[in-house]
Amino acid sequence: MSSELSVPETRVLAIASHVVYGYVGNKMASFVMQCLGCDVAAINTVNYSNHTAYKQVKGTKTSAEQIRDLYEGLKQSNLNNFDVLLSGYMPSAEDVQEVGRIGRDLKFNATTKPGSFFWVLDPVMGDEGKLYIPEDEVPQYKSLLREADLILPNQFEAELLSDTQITDLTSLATAIKVLHHTYLVPHVIITSLRLNADNRTVSKSASRASSKNPSSRATPSASSSTSPDRSGAKPDCRPGPALSTAAEQEDGEGEGERGEETDTMSIIGSTATSDHSPRLFRIDIPAYPLFFSGTGDMFAALTVARLREATVAADLHHTPAWTSPDSVPAQDLPLARATEKVLATMQAVLARTAARCADDMRVFEAEEAREGCGAGVEAAEERARRRHLRLMRASEVRVVRHVGDVLWPGDVERFRARAVQVEGV
Repeated sequence: MSSELSVPETRVLAIASHVVYGYVGNKMASFVMQCLGCDVAAINTVNYSNHTAYKQVKGTKTSAEQIRDLYEGLKQSNLNNFDVLLSGYMPSAEDVQEVGRIGRDLKFNATTKPGSFFWVLDPVMGDEGKLYIPEDEVPQYKSLLREADLILPNQFEAELLSDTQITDLTSLATAIKVLHHTYLVPHVIITSLRLNADNRTVSKSASRASSKNPSSRATPSASSSTSPDRSGAKPDCRPGPALSTAAEQEDGEGEGERGEETDTMSIIGSTATSDHSPRLFRIDIPAYPLFFSGTGDMFAALTVARLREATVAADLHHTPAWTSPDSVPAQDLPLARATEKVLATMQAVLARTAARCADDMRVFEAEEAREGCGAGVEAAEERARRRHLRLMRASEVRVVRHVGDVLWPGDVERFRARAVQVEGV
């Protein structure tokens, strides 16, 4: 096992949420990218005590003015020479606008050096037909699409951005084609899809929302944490936990309709050709019977490093948006190669996390049995509260203890990408 880092030296500006305890948002992303040799500067869009899936949280949101001041401070000291911008959760439309200004400034600085700047945009808006940001953020995210080089939406977010309801592979390919052709996004990865044997989407929600008429919305706040965001969500904490996977963003409620659950998740990506047509690849991964927070942030961070690595290996780092020639098939794209390593790492880390979580919860159940249950509604509610908090703590992703899986992902062959052909798209 070589100790030499394979990821080139990369300067990253990461703009996302932050928590004091746990590994979500920038707490996760910064650690992962630094492990892989990236030099990370972080601007935090919220500062919370813990992720919101604990259902109780303290902290504050960062204003657009504060974000602007921090970036201007970097700029005045000539510290804004970044290779990559990774942007994640933003709590307001004004914050989205400010991050857009930062992205455009960094992109303008790189005008004379093609490939010297790359923007990875995680459009954190909602999941399962529900917005959990203010509705006025959606058009602001759409306005950023033409600036971004790679976007990482989940299925619902892809539907919002493309105005296309995704029900099967054909509509999925259509949505990606819209993102490539209408918004000129060079690279897309849809990070969480449930597909049945007929390649139709399996939804945990009976209804879908369009960008014009979202079914509901919820704004995460420091005073009330019942609304999910990329730094946490409302998991199913009953004895039969919900499905979550390595690439499933942590923005869903984690609760599925029992008759529709699948034991796999699909990740589908694409790099556009010169005429903005999709080149689709697919990777299927097993699902774990646990809810994990921070997996979307981990996916994004690993993708930054591994895509940079794959792009340099393919000698594409001096080309605009790191796009491959049209002759490169989908399964051989640097984006596909990067995603393979990303998923190999995540599956290894989550397997270890799941095993440790099971041990911790067995200890907890034994402690509860010894102490007795008590009687009455209040006692039952208190037991449920204690169990929920213990489960959340036990299922915090154990990335710090398993850095080896980040540096040297094993069993990559298990996650090889395969090309997806969709008739008529």
